[in-house]
Amino acid sequence: MHATLHLLTQTDFPALTRRTVETLQLNLGYRCNQSCLHCHVNAGPKRTEEMTAETIAAVLDFIAASPGITTIDLTGGAPELNPQFHHLVVAARARGLRVVDRCNLTILEEPGFEDMTEFLAAHRVEVVASLPCYLEENVDQQRGKGVFAASLAGLRRLNALGYGREGSGLSLNLVYNPQGPSLPPPQIALQAAYKQHLGETYGVVFNELFTLANMPIQRFGSTLISKGQFNAYMGTLRAAHRDDNLPQVMCRSLVSVDWQGYLYDCDFNQQLGLAITEAHGGRLHITQASAALLEDQPIRVADHCYGCTAGQGSSCGGALGHETAAAPSCGN
Repeated sequence: MHATLHLLTQTDFPALTRRTVETLQLNLGYRCNQSCLHCHVNAGPKRTEEMTAETIAAVLDFIAASPGITTIDLTGGAPELNPQFHHLVVAARARGLRVVDRCNLTILEEPGFEDMTEFLAAHRVEVVASLPCYLEENVDQQRGKGVFAASLAGLRRLNALGYGREGSGLSLNLVYNPQGPSLPPPQIALQAAYKQHLGETYGVVFNELFTLANMPIQRFGSTLISKGQFNAYMGTLRAAHRDDNLPQVMCRSLVSVDWQGYLYDCDFNQQLGLAITEAHGGRLHITQASAALLEDQPIRVADHCYGCTAGQGSSCGGALGHETAAAPSCGN
């Protein structure tokens, strides 16, 4: 696989400073039941890294000492594959935290996970589910044959418990990634197209659609290099940069924690190895830090950061601004 860090470190991206830490994004491990082309984590079934019970205890201690944190955002791989997933969710909800599970949907159909939807609903966990298109052919092309059918089955399981339905209080949001080296289409228009097609064709409902730009790192970045498209894609991101997206980028109020407990400004920096450092230059571990210590500190930036500020902007919560355009297709 082609590394991209050396192509990204020389940058003129604007300097950023962290505000109060409100969200702790936890990568519970790189093991996943899928191996998606766009995956910036390079996750897959053969990965073995996972956050231990000891590290999760340190995370909970960090949260207890940080009253400004209101949300934990659970990622992977497939975060549900971590044996500590249930314990972490229960402990976080007992502390009154909002819990977000970034679910690939197909995990809900794996043997041994038949009760996962009921667990998520019982603890009012918000589900952010990957579905890169509403067309079966496009999803299977990006994620593998049969993934669309399994994703649809997962969505129906969630809908049956109230997820995505008005008044249920159970939030179900979908995530779109472009098929290749292009910016996501306007989020509001694409959301309307998703809702119409999934609702009319499959009877599936959801709350919001988040559009995310593909980051030029890990598996997707390597593919760009192999196809000779890396420089062109970076040119697309840089040309579409908008300064008015800078105040809303996720790293201003979020800290990412890797499976070993080391801290990063975002999940993308984590995958590039751009850690938050302590005074002597070593990686800062969650046992050595506090949210107060991280406040007002500079954020490490590189050229991939243009992926978050290009066009309508991109974050873990979807677009940062709005663009107007004709109704798009998820095949674009």
